[in-house]
Amino acid sequence: MHEMSIAMAVVEQVAQASPEEAGRVESVVLQVGELAGVVPDSLHFCFGLACAGTVLEGAELVAETVPGQARCTACGTGWAVGMPPELTCPGCGDGAGTELVAGRELQIRSVRWADRPAYADQEG
Repeated sequence: MHEMSIAMAVVEQVAQASPEEAGRVESVVLQVGELAGVVPDSLHFCFGLACAGTVLEGAELVAETVPGQARCTACGTGWAVGMPPELTCPGCGDGAGTELVAGRELQIRSVRWADRPAYADQEG
């Protein structure tokens, strides 16, 4: 179950980034790509276990799903790949030139502390 290692890494990164005076963490928003191979229920369960005894104990995990998107390098068509992923271009039928452009994300998007304003990733 790699969700536990993901949850532990998130807890470790947030704990290391937390200012000492920040107090406890209320919530963490995590972007999870549809194609990242993460089971959301397992991730939530593991996150709760990984937070025990840290400044994140009791924190809410909000997992935002990022849909899988692809682009055909041959004709430029873009499409939602879905699950299981459809990697053949619906425009020209080419499957060899498929480029995945979204859906593999796994990143901390924001953190909210009890006594401070939220920290949010400045991308996008």
